[in-house]
Amino acid sequence: MDIAQMLADHVRWQEDDTKGTRLCLGDVELTNADLRYADLEGANLRDANLQGADLTDAYLKGTDLTNADLRGAYLTRAELEGATLRGAKLEGADLTNAYLRDADLDGANLRDANLQGADLTDAYLKGTDLTNADLRGANLTRADLDGANLRDANLQGANLTDADLRDADLKDADLNNADLTNAYLRDAYLEGADLTDANLTDTDLRGANLSDTNLANVGFKLGYHEAIFADGILQIRLRQSQII
Repeated sequence: MDIAQMLADHVRWQEDDTKGTRLCLGDVELTNADLRYADLEGANLRDANLQGADLTDAYLKGTDLTNADLRGAYLTRAELEGATLRGAKLEGADLTNAYLRDADLDGANLRDANLQGADLTDAYLKGTDLTNADLRGANLTRADLDGANLRDANLQGANLTDADLRDADLKDADLNNADLTNAYLRDAYLEGADLTDANLTDTDLRGANLSDTNLANVGFKLGYHEAIFADGILQIRLRQSQII
């Protein structure tokens, strides 16, 4: 299989769909493949085996990577805007500074993945496994993390403004200096999490479990709500207040 020729044909298809051929590598063995700077926009990579592949600076906008095996792959600075990664295996993958705006990662496995500085604005991460993932400085503005597993995740300095984290598991997560402005954390599990210096302005924490949570220097400005702690559960009552 001549990958270089297939990539060239794919580029021609992008320019004129009457010429060349769309890249379809479903079920193809691409373990440790060198795909640095490859233009894979719109390619079909469903079920592809890309374990350990080097996709540094690759262009994967709108690419279908459903159920692809990307364990240990290198995706540093990869362009993945609007890509479909539903059910993809990304354990231990390096996604440092990757661009994942509007990407669909529903049910993907990102355990131990490196997502430092990644842009996940508007990304769909419902039910995604991010256990022990490194998300320091990541942009998760408006990201859907409903029911996501973020146990032991490092979210220091992450931007979670307007993010949906309802029912998310954040046990022992590091949210030091994270921005959770207007985030939705209803019924989230935050036992043992570190929220030192976090910004919780207008954050919805109704029903959240904050047992043993570190709230040092946290600023609350909950608008018309009053935060009440009882048995480690945060309750909210309607009332104008500000807690600093």
